[in-house]
Amino acid sequence: MAAEIEQNIYFVREIEKNDGCVLKLKQCYKGDVGCVVWDAAIVLAKYLETKQFYNPSLGVNHWASRTVLELGAGTGVVGLMAATLGAHVTVTDLEDLQTLLKVNIQHNQALISSGSMSAKVLKWGEDVSDFLPPPHYVLMADCIYYEQSIVPLVESLKVLAGPETCIICCYEQRTEGINPKVEKQFFELLQQNFTCKEIPLDKQDPEFSSPDIHILHIQKKV
Repeated sequence: MAAEIEQNIYFVREIEKNDGCVLKLKQCYKGDVGCVVWDAAIVLAKYLETKQFYNPSLGVNHWASRTVLELGAGTGVVGLMAATLGAHVTVTDLEDLQTLLKVNIQHNQALISSGSMSAKVLKWGEDVSDFLPPPHYVLMADCIYYEQSIVPLVESLKVLAGPETCIICCYEQRTEGINPKVEKQFFELLQQNFTCKEIPLDKQDPEFSSPDIHILHIQKKV
């Protein structure tokens, strides 16, 4: 009976890693934008295991023992990828997404060996002292869409990021409605305190990339 109820709540998206292991992400049939796996999240997740970060044959693993904080994690796919590559990850989102995040951590726990992963509530613009000292990486996928969240998001980034923190932001460029205005506002505000470098397509996963999905490395100005 429990399995039948769960079937009616969730449907699964599978994402294959380069080593052949498969992340299985439960998504909700009903809910807000955070309840499903968006394309930008998959693009960012696959970017984390490109050879510049992770190349076991050459002994390269930039994620091993690194601290990672994911903002607006939704289903948790990006954080899960980092955790399976050896990072110590905290995925964050609003209270109503904690159950989904914890379900997905539990169902993929077998793929997390040297890394770790936990889920916590983080509301942008509010106290983030529980997430300090600054992590090595902050990950964000498709977090730029609500106009009212732009200022709180940037304020949180200013507190969370230290001088060595690399913020990796992936977003799908949308041309309809208010989206261009929101993106413009976000980057104008962000660039007051941060530098942004766009990652070219040839440095991204060759299969999971798209001209309208952008990946940026963002760091605090010194």
